Amino acid sequence: MKTLNPAVARVLKRLHYPLDVILTCVRWYVAYPLSLRHLEDMMAERGVSVDHSTVHRWAIKLLPVLEKAFRRRKRPVGQSWRMDETYIRVKGEWRYLYRAVDKDGNTVDFLLRAHRDKTAARRYFEKSIAQNGAPETVTIDKSGANLAALEAINADRETPIKIRQSKYLNNLIEQDHRAIKRRTRPMLGFKTFRCARILLCGIEIMHMIVKGQMKCARGTHPSAADQFYELAK
Repeated sequence: MKTLNPAVARVLKRLHYPLDVILTCVRWYVAYPLSLRHLEDMMAERGVSVDHSTVHRWAIKLLPVLEKAFRRRKRPVGQSWRMDETYIRVKGEWRYLYRAVDKDGNTVDFLLRAHRDKTAARRYFEKSIAQNGAPETVTIDKSGANLAALEAINADRETPIKIRQSKYLNNLIEQDHRAIKRRTRPMLGFKTFRCARILLCGIEIMHMIVKGQMKCARGTHPSAADQFYELAK
């Protein structure tokens, strides 16, 4: 790569491995159900000696930078959202990953919170609306906290967001959770909230790239791997 994202270049100054090795390890870690030990073994088979803790450090340093680059290239989402939260284990305790997809299954946004309540749900909606604009409709399950959060947001809006409560209509988001949970399972829980937030962000980015949510140059059809590497440029 001849021209690097300046933020990536700053991170790389302190990392003493070739960029392609670093990006390959980080992509594999967020794209596939692999443990850090698996990655260490896989790189050893390719003649690259890298400790599993080093791969973890690369991911924690690089993923926030790549997320910012992805946000600038993310395609707009639809106006009808399906929102729900799923459980993630952090330091042996359950935490809550708030997520939404539009009616086509595209990821709207995500947010990890320590608690599952009106405050957490409202924070999620505020972040999602700030990043994606306000939806016309949000479908939720029978959660009272999510309903209260949306009603609080509607109280400040001239045009209220239409709220639907339907377990059946929310199957789309529940199916989408599975792709994230499948990837987090080999991680055997996260050690800190900060690490969980950063690694989940990387998993979500890769999931969105696979779903075709990153803008690419007109007429080009790069692979998901190449799109991920493009974020470092």
